[in-house]
Formats: sequence, structure tokens, C-alpha cells
Amino acid sequence: MGCVPSTNSLRRAPVQQRSADRLARILDACAQLLDEIGYEQLSTRAVAARAGVPIGSVYRFFGNKRAMADALAQRNLDRYAERISARIATVPAEDWRGAVDAVLDEYIAMKRTVPGFRLVDFGVQIPVGDRTAEDDINYRVIDRLTDLLPAHLGLTPDPALRRTVLVAVEAADALLQLAFRADPAGDPDLITETRVVLHAYLARTLD
Repeated sequence: MGCVPSTNSLRRAPVQQRSADRLARILDACAQLLDEIGYEQLSTRAVAARAGVPIGSVYRFFGNKRAMADALAQRNLDRYAERISARIATVPAEDWRGAVDAVLDEYIAMKRTVPGFRLVDFGVQIPVGDRTAEDDINYRVIDRLTDLLPAHLGLTPDPALRRTVLVAVEAADALLQLAFRADPAGDPDLITETRVVLHAYLARTLD
């Protein structure tokens, strides 16, 4: 049941494949509607109708639309990690630039092609009150990348390396937001500049 996101947003996790398939349909419907009508207009009833399931099936898994969107974001992150793992497996361990390019390229590909990703990517992009730094959406990504990249590159994921990954992710996030505001497909010149910035910054640690 690989379609089940690893998230605390679920009221209950599906046990049987039929339930897992239903959950996947609900999340797929949520993603489609986010692209069509946005988060504010999204409702659990609309998702149930699009997924072709009773409204009770939605509430079986989620207490509200925020929890549903958060589960979609977690599924996005799980799939992103899978895509990165597959890509960097073909990159030589000494080629850290190739590994970083794979991380960047897979994000851009998902931004362009995955339903709902432009709005929620790895977390619901709406105000939710006061947060601590560790609650920030990018920390989800940092944790995954700190698990994946150092292992591939033969590095120790110590606090200094995690801080380096944090800075790289925050910088890339800001630049890519700019790139996708300038062009719905991602401004190619700004994407190139993002790559240059990442290579230059990470060279200090990884060369």
C-alpha cells in the first residue's frame, strides 16, 4: 500500500488494500480540485463528489480539509524522496553537483506536472498561526534530504551539514518561488541562476 502517506493527519490508517485505494482516490481528487478552485473554495464534500465516495469516507480519514491537504503534501514529499532516490542511484558518489541537480530537477518536474503541487507542494501554504522554526514546511524537506544525500555522498549528517542543507533549501525555495511567479512553467533563466547559487554555496562544504 505504497500510496498511503506517512502522516499524522490521518484519523485512521487504511488496513486493507480497498481502503488504501479509496484514500488514494480522495487525495487525487483533492489535488485536482486544488488546481481548479484553490484551497479557499476546497471542501470535503466537493472532494468526496470528485472521488466518487460517500462523504463519510472522507471523514473516516480526515477531520477537515486542512488535514486532507496536509496528507496530500506528505504524499508529495514521499514521492519526491522516491524520485530523488532513483535519480541519485545513477549518480557517482563523488559527483555531488549531479546529485544536487537531481534534487532540483525532480522538484521542478513535480512543480510542472503533479496535480495540486503548485499550491501545497510539501505543506499547506496558508497561515496557521504562530509556528516555531521546526514547524516550518521546509524542515520536512531538510530532514529527508539530510537522510538521502549524505548517505549517497558518503558524508556524516552532522548538525553543520544539516545547517548547510537548511540554507540551500531556503535559498532554492525563495528563488524557485520567484521563477514560478515569473512564468507558470518556471522561468528558465531564474532556474539556471538557482542552480548556479546552489553549486557556488555548496562547493564550500562539498568540494
